[in-house]
Amino acid sequence: MIPSEAKRRIEALLGARGYLDQPEDLRLYEYDGSQDKARPDIVAFPRCTADVVALVRLAAEFNLPFVGRGAGTGLSGGAIPRAGGLMIAFARMNRILQLDLDNERAVLEPGVVNLDVTLAVQRQHYFYAPDPSSQKACTVGGNVAENAGGPHTLAYGVTTNHVLGLELVLPDGTVVETGGLETDLPGYDLTGLLTGSEGTMALVTKIVVRLMRQPETVKTLLAIYDSTEDAGDTVTEITTRQVTPVALEMLDGVMLRMVEEATHAGYPLDAAAVLLIELEGLKEAVESQAEQIRAACFACHARDVRIARSAGERDLLWKGRKNAFGAIGRVSPTYYVQDGVVPRTKIAATLRYIAEVSGKYGVTISNIFHAGDGNMHPIILFNGRVPGELEKAQQAGFEILRYCVSVGGSITGEHGVGMEKLELMPDQFSPASLAMMQRFKDVFDPGDRLNPGKLLPTGRGCVETRFQGMAMGR
Repeated sequence: MIPSEAKRRIEALLGARGYLDQPEDLRLYEYDGSQDKARPDIVAFPRCTADVVALVRLAAEFNLPFVGRGAGTGLSGGAIPRAGGLMIAFARMNRILQLDLDNERAVLEPGVVNLDVTLAVQRQHYFYAPDPSSQKACTVGGNVAENAGGPHTLAYGVTTNHVLGLELVLPDGTVVETGGLETDLPGYDLTGLLTGSEGTMALVTKIVVRLMRQPETVKTLLAIYDSTEDAGDTVTEITTRQVTPVALEMLDGVMLRMVEEATHAGYPLDAAAVLLIELEGLKEAVESQAEQIRAACFACHARDVRIARSAGERDLLWKGRKNAFGAIGRVSPTYYVQDGVVPRTKIAATLRYIAEVSGKYGVTISNIFHAGDGNMHPIILFNGRVPGELEKAQQAGFEILRYCVSVGGSITGEHGVGMEKLELMPDQFSPASLAMMQRFKDVFDPGDRLNPGKLLPTGRGCVETRFQGMAMGR
């Protein structure tokens, strides 16, 4: 529970409409896109960095756990207030503070929606490259916390490759800056350290990002297969031909049928898999690369390779890809998304293993993923109203992630560890490596009050009792 004095001071700072504390309101903030839930005791909406500083200092004074939240689109429980306490929601810090197109920079508050950055500069022929599938809703602050990716990370990289500087509020209320508008400033790369730290070290209040010029030509291809393994092999074949698309996405038959029935994007209903491939650059280079891509697809037994004939057709194909998660809801009341990474040469074998796990647990698993960088997204369909179904889906997901690690991959590519996968971290890292990470956390947050119970393994047996004590201000 939040002490009455703490609540009174939050109201004095933000006003009666600057926070929520009623049970019916708090229920909206107890979840994100993962399967876990935990309810905050109060949600505060700062309007500026000074408000964040005041809230963080108040949390320190009353020994309250606290967590930052963007749009709540995360898929690993990163914004869930596992210990209760204070949630600092950045929805009202949503201004684009500066656009400097001459130097290809923008300065943003953390609540700016990802897509709005591109919309603000597209008439001047610029764009912001990181494009998670939730880009119409997710915020740049949340993207920084999770080091979000997206379909076009194959060529452009993930969020950290486009963040140049941060303004941060530390757990004691200190405001610091890392990086800046300039490139490659001296000193430790604290911007790189904190991008992807999942909100466990500091709260981000300003972000300096890199903008990019729109390419001269864009070409989108759809390769159609009667075998998922052939589609997986094509990814390796494209790589060996030294062609790097800006995006290389794969949908298996289960997924593409759900997507097509919902969006009518033009995916063939009878295919076992499709690859959605995008090329960008100078016109002559794109034309040459398109021919090499077609040859690679047919060498791996593609049934057909189609090229989008207009911007409208291209947009429709991407609409199908980016609205895939919504399409699943028409078929299954609940689903569980995973986020493992494997080397590109292991994609076909991983798809076979996922099929074995599907049979073992008796669950339907569809696949839609960033094939170009081996970022697998097996989606496990289940009925959450049936006792034991969630646990079965989670166990199937953990087996898939452990397989990813066993073939040289990772338990996450862009969704983060959060509270969902933290007990799998010992499968990925040695005890010495995990201890080093814990020391970093302790430097920034020695009281373990900022987003506790995330990212690093805790041992579930004892951690919940400690969180309950923190939530009551003890």
